[in-house]
Amino acid sequence: MSEPIASYPRVRVQGGGRQVVSQAGSVLLVETVRKVGLDRAISVALAPWRKPRAVHDPGKVLLDVALAVALGGDCLADVGMLRAAPAVFGLVASDPTVSRVVDTLAGSGEKALQAIRAARAEVRENVWRLADRKAPDAVGSVTVDLDGVLVIAHSDKEDAAATWKKTYGHHPLMGFIDHGPGGTGEPVAALLRPGNAGSNTAADHITAAQLALAQLPKKYRRGRQTLIRTDSAGGTHDFVAWLARRGRWLSYSVGMVITEAIHEYVLKVPASAWTAAVEADGEIRDGAWVAELTGDVLDGWPKGMRLIVRKERPHPGAQLRLTDADGMRLTCFATNTLGRPIAELELRHRLRAQAEDCIRAARATGLQNLPLHRTAQNRIWLEIVQIALDLLAWMPMLALTGKARLWEPRRLRLRLFTTVGQLVTTGRRRILRLARHWPWTRHITTALECLALLPNPG
Repeated sequence: MSEPIASYPRVRVQGGGRQVVSQAGSVLLVETVRKVGLDRAISVALAPWRKPRAVHDPGKVLLDVALAVALGGDCLADVGMLRAAPAVFGLVASDPTVSRVVDTLAGSGEKALQAIRAARAEVRENVWRLADRKAPDAVGSVTVDLDGVLVIAHSDKEDAAATWKKTYGHHPLMGFIDHGPGGTGEPVAALLRPGNAGSNTAADHITAAQLALAQLPKKYRRGRQTLIRTDSAGGTHDFVAWLARRGRWLSYSVGMVITEAIHEYVLKVPASAWTAAVEADGEIRDGAWVAELTGDVLDGWPKGMRLIVRKERPHPGAQLRLTDADGMRLTCFATNTLGRPIAELELRHRLRAQAEDCIRAARATGLQNLPLHRTAQNRIWLEIVQIALDLLAWMPMLALTGKARLWEPRRLRLRLFTTVGQLVTTGRRRILRLARHWPWTRHITTALECLALLPNPG
């Protein structure tokens, strides 16, 4: 009987390798940081927190942690993967120094958070300019999606509490820019809240919207070209009134709860008033219709608000709710947009589901858990997570093309960042040689060529 053939070759492993760089593909992120000026902006913003004769710049420390999170890290100690490659990442602080910097920033409260956010907003404007204003969608508008995220935590975390899903942890409210089918989302707001924070707390939605608008380039902070979009958690009188008070400054598309009054009005809508719903490709959606409600159902809501309802046949086996009517599943939203067909407005609101992709990317980039104990520390962690997500959105926006531009964080790490390189020094030049056999080496080198063509900051 012949011996079985081994499935994998056996190799002898030794720990004495030199001039080998793991995570060599991360030079894409490092070069993005340099080209967009993020390192300078963060360094200047956090200069007041640098102690006299300190070796490490707080801005560099914070940015190093963000790079580690972008590469898959989920705690401060994971910055060690950068420390192992000084030729790529430069001088990286020790774990105790990183902890002290985070504690110092956390102790400054809102002042440090505002400094970090201001630096991100400044760089975002530069990134969009470098991308030839391709960050907004084709019609020159910006859509900001607000949505809550549940983050599981143990009871020893400050402000951890029981959530509405009967889990335990925190309930941050996030904001993401929807770049549509041509790109991934950018984080523009992260409001850390206890786990028992309400989903429909108007004050929190107002704060998150203010944070998001402050992150946009100045031309998008006012005007109907900026759309605030939420699910039904944002459909409160106070939040809609806050949006409406901005008048011509903002557009909104806010999900609404099907109340008894709305339910009764839907039953009275004549068949001739229903319009077939459409899909993103322009095709008519079979079994779904939309209509606009008017009259007394709008009493108490801001002037100019439109109420649009959708009814559709439920999927086979789906359980109907008490608010559904005549065997049809009902959903509803409010908007102040005029001059567009209601089917088009309903499709625009339904595309809010793309925020779930952004939340999935955030969970895969440091938001699976909040690693620190105190709330003030975890607020700094949320800023770090947003910087990491910014880089994971900006690098593809500036350097990748085709389907690669839509890769989510896990795929970027697997295909681009985790490749290994050999560091070669010739004279005064250091060259990082990537593996020739790696299937995506060409993607990396082409992306680096694109970044090299961008002007240097300042």
